[in-house]
Amino acid sequence: MSTPRPTPRNRSWWPFALYGLAAVGFGLFTLFQPESTVLVMVMGFGVLALVDGAISLFSVFRKDIALPNWLLLVYAASSIAFGVLALVDPRLVAEVLVWLLALWLMIAGLSRIVFAVQLRHLLGGNWLLALSGVLAALLGVLFVARPGLALATVAFWVAIGALVYGGLQLALAWWIRRRARAAIVLPG
Repeated sequence: MSTPRPTPRNRSWWPFALYGLAAVGFGLFTLFQPESTVLVMVMGFGVLALVDGAISLFSVFRKDIALPNWLLLVYAASSIAFGVLALVDPRLVAEVLVWLLALWLMIAGLSRIVFAVQLRHLLGGNWLLALSGVLAALLGVLFVARPGLALATVAFWVAIGALVYGGLQLALAWWIRRRARAAIVLPG
């Protein structure tokens, strides 16, 4: 009796399982350590900004770039400055982002309420749009009052996304492995 030879088809399940386990692990870490996760995400954006700034700075010396050099220099400087700030003081950057998110939510909420009032005159009422505006504005006010809650909320949704993604990857790995085993026919 010979054992079946491994093929790409029956070996391809494990990367999905590995991705799934990593995502579930990240999701659980994020749920239990939301502040650390937010700081790491801010630092990650800082690294991306530094790389983007460096590439833009080197692009000044290229002749085939469509943007003017002054704009590339301004962009490079702002990217590098943001990157350094995000790496040196990620808490400050996270706090500023929370304030911007809160301000945006309050403006978006007010805009939806005004739009709902205008729609009411045209269409006979739209309380769902007004309700979404009230909820957005209240969330913005809550984030101003409790910025730590905003960070925890962002981390919570990142965690939920990671857990769902990880679960889907694990389910896919299980499905591929099960199908590959069913496809192996042992000579009898």
